[in-house]
Amino acid sequence: MPVVTLTVNDELVSGQAGQSLLSLLKELGIEMPTLCHLEGLSDRGGCRLCMVELQGSKRLFAACVTPVQEGMVVYTHTERLNNYRRMILELLFAERNHVCAVCVQNGHCELQTQAAKNGMDNVRYDYLVPDLPMDASHERYVLDHNRCILCTRCVRVCDEIEGAHVWDLMGRGVNSRVIAGLNQSWGDSDSCTKCGKCVQVCPTGALTLRGSTVAEMEKQHDFLKWILTGREKKQWDYS
Repeated sequence: MPVVTLTVNDELVSGQAGQSLLSLLKELGIEMPTLCHLEGLSDRGGCRLCMVELQGSKRLFAACVTPVQEGMVVYTHTERLNNYRRMILELLFAERNHVCAVCVQNGHCELQTQAAKNGMDNVRYDYLVPDLPMDASHERYVLDHNRCILCTRCVRVCDEIEGAHVWDLMGRGVNSRVIAGLNQSWGDSDSCTKCGKCVQVCPTGALTLRGSTVAEMEKQHDFLKWILTGREKKQWDYS
């Protein structure tokens, strides 16, 4: 692919045409906050934490779904962006019931980590405190809607990697929910292969192993790279 030249934080850099801006920023060693992005899955630009400023536009752009272009002038950590990121994190905490002290992923949660890194030490908005259920019908795993941030990692990994498409979204706005099958109990889903990929990619304590206790759940994302590399090299092609 052709090489393009652009400016990032007042430094001239080069990248590949068609490459996502987030990918280039990672190559440059610029740490960008993300929650919905995960290497190996398609990007959707949902969490908006990786937003950047582009010279000549009043809009903010999600770096994960913005391709690099010739002459682009990018800013990644301006005061405006930092303020927006803290606001987004506060809204995520206010929307559902994220009580870190009693969460199975306390200390290993990506939402918690991003809040600390981005200086979110209080929430300025009214907590919605919705009455959300837990689904413990599965023999191995548990779904807690209180912890879900609707990043759709579970939806994408089940569809794109496992090929089962157990998960989907229903509802709009604050009424959106992750659902199994046609809004049935997870344990009743005939399409679930019990592989646990959705549990491992979930950034919060929304999807966990059954029986996990406070701060016990630590998730591993490395399997995605291992699976994709193996498929690319056809290591498991026994035909």
